[in-house]
Amino acid sequence: MPSIITASQLRAVLGVSSSLYNDAYLDGIIDTAEGVILPLLTAHEAAIQGVELVGNVAYFYTVRPHGFVEGQTVVINNVGAPFDGSRLVTDEIATFYTVNRMGFNLVYSQVFTQSITNADIERRPIIPTGRATLAGKDAATIYANNQNVESAVLVVAVEVFQSRMAPGGQIEGVDFTATPYRMGRSLFSRVQGLLGNVVDVESLCQ
Repeated sequence: MPSIITASQLRAVLGVSSSLYNDAYLDGIIDTAEGVILPLLTAHEAAIQGVELVGNVAYFYTVRPHGFVEGQTVVINNVGAPFDGSRLVTDEIATFYTVNRMGFNLVYSQVFTQSITNADIERRPIIPTGRATLAGKDAATIYANNQNVESAVLVVAVEVFQSRMAPGGQIEGVDFTATPYRMGRSLFSRVQGLLGNVVDVESLCQ
């Protein structure tokens, strides 16, 4: 279900009636738009690239430093049973990197553990990556009342709606020139100016 804008807001921008496009249909378009925008915003979450379970302790290997600490509640999604769910972090494990800057070693936590009662599971990769999110600190919650994010989601939702409605999915510009690549890489670029101060630049590099 949408979390940033509502079907009523999108309907008002589109100028269409509920008899033509009901809430369920517009909610699907908004979900698509939020799926484009929200994963790129700064939030307290980390991509999970691997998991294992040994002695009722689950180990989550993250793509980059996760920032979780013992005692926090972290929600796991898109990893699969028995890992998915909301549980307390029982430990954060550091990975060491040697850096040639003034002779210091930098320490980043890229593994965290949770208690899960289950048979042992050998380490396995997660493709595509799963998500670990600090409870209450996901992008949908953080930016629920952010006007810039709302505007960006509306822009993308309108583009998706028009692409679905246009014959062959090909939108025309105001000069009636066909623009077949509106759903291409430039989709996010059209709203990047609105999101400049909240985009997680590291997510764009992954």
